[in-house]
Amino acid sequence: MESKLYLVPTSIGNLEDITLRAIRVLKEVDLILAEDTRTSGKLLKHYKISTHIHSHHMHNEHKTVANIVQRIKNGESIALISDAGFLLTRACIENGVEIECLPGATAFVPALGNSGLPNDKFVFEGFLPVKKGRQTRLTFLAEEIRTIVFHESPHILLKKLTNFAEYFSADRPISVSRELTKLYEETLRGTVTEMIEHFTNKPPKGEFVVVVGGKNKFYH
Repeated sequence: MESKLYLVPTSIGNLEDITLRAIRVLKEVDLILAEDTRTSGKLLKHYKISTHIHSHHMHNEHKTVANIVQRIKNGESIALISDAGFLLTRACIENGVEIECLPGATAFVPALGNSGLPNDKFVFEGFLPVKKGRQTRLTFLAEEIRTIVFHESPHILLKKLTNFAEYFSADRPISVSRELTKLYEETLRGTVTEMIEHFTNKPPKGEFVVVVGGKNKFYH
């Protein structure tokens, strides 16, 4: 393998949702960096990948980035399968280290496709701020005419839906997908009010992607 940083997307649930190229790269690099070595270890074991794996996440990346960059500059090939990639990628660019990003599975694309909402133009918001800046961001997004995609954890979902009713409107169309590619995958569609009622009666479990219709003349 060439001495560079490989950004390798893996499956988001179903282990089969990984490319042949990604498997080859993970087998051939000198080192794999993963956010959760236990979770990633299951994937590596499934595909008989014996490459050494190190933990790399938001809590330790500030201390390890310089060493990783130096290892690549010394001739090693390293693959990153962690979400904590911004600092390392930026450090590689600043130090003239080549980066190769592979395409692969992501949660928001199937959620957007399943939603039935316009997907020719959309905004990916990810997770909203938990406290500081949340209201400001929601006020700004209330005027967004494009479809908006959010990520959310189960214990915050109902609060977020209540925020949507307050800042966007109770009848704004919305799609909520949970556990994408996994055994209990499901997508629910309706208005914000209907989603609040549903998850009040059935407490949310799993990982969620929420797709909200943009503001337009058909609903307010």
